Amino acid sequence: MARVCEICEKGKVHGNQVSHSNRHSKRTWLPNLRRVRAIVDGTPKRINVCTRCLRSGKVERAI
Repeated sequence: MARVCEICEKGKVHGNQVSHSNRHSKRTWLPNLRRVRAIVDGTPKRINVCTRCLRSGKVERAI
């Protein structure tokens, strides 16, 4: 199961962690996902949704 928001398709982002001495090491940023029950096509389902979509109301009906 991929760690992706099922509304906006926000997923994992890769980059470098840069220390104060400017050393670089690889790191990843994960989206802030919550598993919520929402009505999809008339039936309640559990979907992964990022908190930005929950706050903005992009999820039709969260139970």
